Amino acid sequence: MTGLLKIDALTVRRGERDVLHGLSLAVRRGEIVALMGASGAGKTTALRAVAALQAFDAGRIEVDGFALAPGPLPRQPQLGPLRRRVGLVSQAHSLFEHLSARDNVTLALRHVLGKTDADARSVAERLLSSLEVGTRADALPRQLSGGEAQRVAIARALALDPPLLLLDEPTAALDPERRESLGQVLRGLVKDASRGLLVATHDEAFARAHTDRVVKLN
Repeated sequence: MTGLLKIDALTVRRGERDVLHGLSLAVRRGEIVALMGASGAGKTTALRAVAALQAFDAGRIEVDGFALAPGPLPRQPQLGPLRRRVGLVSQAHSLFEHLSARDNVTLALRHVLGKTDADARSVAERLLSSLEVGTRADALPRQLSGGEAQRVAIARALALDPPLLLLDEPTAALDPERRESLGQVLRGLVKDASRGLLVATHDEAFARAHTDRVVKLN
């Protein structure tokens, strides 16, 4: 397995308080790493920093050769290469409520990759089918169950085929059966060793059963 994500001594401050202090971890291709800690420990902040949605004060982040440094976030045009490398699935899914599942997935394909509507639709339907929500392609987010909405959000994050996928508390709204199903889905995403996953979670049973390593935040 080759290196994909490296976080070295990451520190994020808010006022006089360190939200994160000296976090270091690595994720390799073909690997699922759990980032664990109590609520407020900084798990979501770490994911947002990797995705360049959160500035940081010290340390270094490198994603598949793209480096982020402390200080203000780079301008959006400079972040294009990172957006191709990282997909983020938030805890709340954050699907566009006025768009169908299919159209949520096609957005990046059309506006970032410049695919035609027909090509974008084909890719979106393939992704949704691979995540077992192909029959829900026409449904609006409010018509989806929590597990279905999560899979649509994963499909959207995978639309640009990023090598690194970040998931924030993916089991928060799932019952045990759906947690097991999600674990199998995530394992399938790294089976060919082309992708790595960093999963922020407080679900110890899920982490033990479905991830390769655990990093704990104190």
